[in-house]
This record gives sequence, structure tokens and C-alpha cells, in this order.
Amino acid sequence: MTDWIVVVPVKGSTASKTRLADFPLSPVERRRLALAFALDTVGAIAAVADVRQLVVVTSDPEAASALAGLGAQIVPDPGDGLNAAIAAGLERARRTHPDSAVAVITADLPTLATRDVAEALELAAGHPTAFVADADGTGTTTITAQPHAALTPAFGPGSAARHVGLGMTSLALPEGSTLRRDVDTPADLERALRQGVGPHTARALAHPVA
Repeated sequence: MTDWIVVVPVKGSTASKTRLADFPLSPVERRRLALAFALDTVGAIAAVADVRQLVVVTSDPEAASALAGLGAQIVPDPGDGLNAAIAAGLERARRTHPDSAVAVITADLPTLATRDVAEALELAAGHPTAFVADADGTGTTTITAQPHAALTPAFGPGSAARHVGLGMTSLALPEGSTLRRDVDTPADLERALRQGVGPHTARALAHPVA
């Protein structure tokens, strides 16, 4: 059995999910929806038996309070972009649990199922470093490393190719795995709603705010 420390970066500001601007949501609603995505993502990860600790990287007080309530350890976001935030989380994870494997999972997975996280981590345990490509195969939702193996995050557009270039193994998850279903655009959100979102996301969409 492999113990895992999972890092989840959470922006948690009115700038969250700007690509959902074409969906009929106000900036405040987008922020609330992004937090709901994160809560559903972290809740699914926390239920995985092999996950020893969750580390959330955020400087948003509301997100920090809500996610700490799910048992996450909070690390301040250094404010230099997504990969810098991930690096800060990985540093904390490696310092506090040096003999555990580490994973980074993005916070925009509102359909995430615990069984799919468990399957991915089981596969990842067989590789020094690995990643999970998103549904279209160009982006990344997850990167992993075994204890003491170097892990360099390269998230952003076209990240799957960069992670391959860094020597990470692409995990062969099924096309329908919820770990591949990140939500960035209105079309992504529509697909997620058809697949079935978590309770926090469902509530956020059912009860819009002004």
C-alpha cells in the first residue's frame, strides 16, 4: 500500500473560471461555483483510503476556511501563478511527509468520483512520475511522484506534452474517468451536468446569488 499526500491548488477569487464568462453567471457566481468545484474535488479525494493528507494551496480566506473544514492543510499561495502555487504545496508535502508519494490534482473536477482517484493512484504507484491527461488529451489534471522522485509541475495550455517531455508516464485511464473531466468552459460545464456533479456544485447552480 502506498501512502499519498495530495496537493490541490485553489485560486478562489473573482478571477476564477473566467472562461465560464459566457455561461449566464455573474463574477460572484463564478467565484462561488469555483469554490463548489474545489469542495467536490477535495471531498472525493479525501475519501480515498490511501490518501494520508490533503494540502490545499490558497490565499483566499473563504476557500481556506471551507476546505480546512474537510480536513485539508492550508498553504498560502505565493502569488506567482499556478505552477508556483503547486511547488509551494509540494514543498510542504515533502517536508512534512518525506516518505510518502505525492500527487497534484486540479480543483476543477466537479464530477470527480473517489473510485477514479483510487484507480489513478494505484496505477501511478507503479511509476516514478506520472500524469493524467484531460479529456481532450492536451491538458493535465493530475501529476504524481513516488517518494524522493523529483516532480516538476508544468501546467497550462499544452501541458500534457510538457509533462511527457519531463519524463512522466501518461496513465491509461478510461476515457470516461471523472479524473479527466476538468471544467473550464460552458461546454465542459454542460457535459459535467449531464454526467452528474457533486453536491456542492449542484447547490451552487441551483441557488444562484446576485
